[in-house]
Amino acid sequence: MALDDDPNRFGTQPFYAAIGRSFVAMCAVVPVLFGIELIDNLADQRLDLVGGIRPHDVRGRDGVVFAPFLHASFQHVTANSAPLILLGTFVLAGGGKRFLASTAVIAVVSGVGTWLLGSPNTVVVGASGVIFGYLGLLLTRGLIEGTWWGVAVGVLIGLLYGWQLVALLPSDERISWQAHLFGFLGGMLAAVLFRRRRPRRAGPPAGPVPGGGPDTLALPTEPLTPG
Repeated sequence: MALDDDPNRFGTQPFYAAIGRSFVAMCAVVPVLFGIELIDNLADQRLDLVGGIRPHDVRGRDGVVFAPFLHASFQHVTANSAPLILLGTFVLAGGGKRFLASTAVIAVVSGVGTWLLGSPNTVVVGASGVIFGYLGLLLTRGLIEGTWWGVAVGVLIGLLYGWQLVALLPSDERISWQAHLFGFLGGMLAAVLFRRRRPRRAGPPAGPVPGGGPDTLALPTEPLTPG
């Protein structure tokens, strides 16, 4: 692949095209979340009760899968929309398969951690665990893959949302710090599991050995003296 055709190389046309497509795709996700919240409101928040994570409760295990799509209110969806679009765009630009696999790992790690360590008699919903997972993924990916633009994106995201890292620790009983912390750790894990491995540098091209023909092996010209 030529350097100008590499979608992972900053500054190439395929790179900007991948960012554009990813942005449009992530923007399309937000109306879906608002639509789910509308249905949830019409159903008196029953979707949250059925599909949310209930820590330490066997009935709440399904929330590992469904909780990221559910929210407590329209304000909750609105608060998560901008970081979800921004972070998701750069994660998705790294490849559709990697995006889906990474999102699955983040959701599972965040959900299981919340179910194990969350406060009893609570219901946890929201995409913030996945959002923090994307943050951890981008920061880690930029470092382990050695791409300067990836590091720059990670630093930029860290500056924009670094103040929210306080949410990784217990601060507000209404906020599930467990979902945030384990989502962040899940993102770091996904960055390692699905990292893009650099191709090995090819060695010098094989050619005829000096002194021999194209199909012959060069042998010593000095007479061999028995030892």
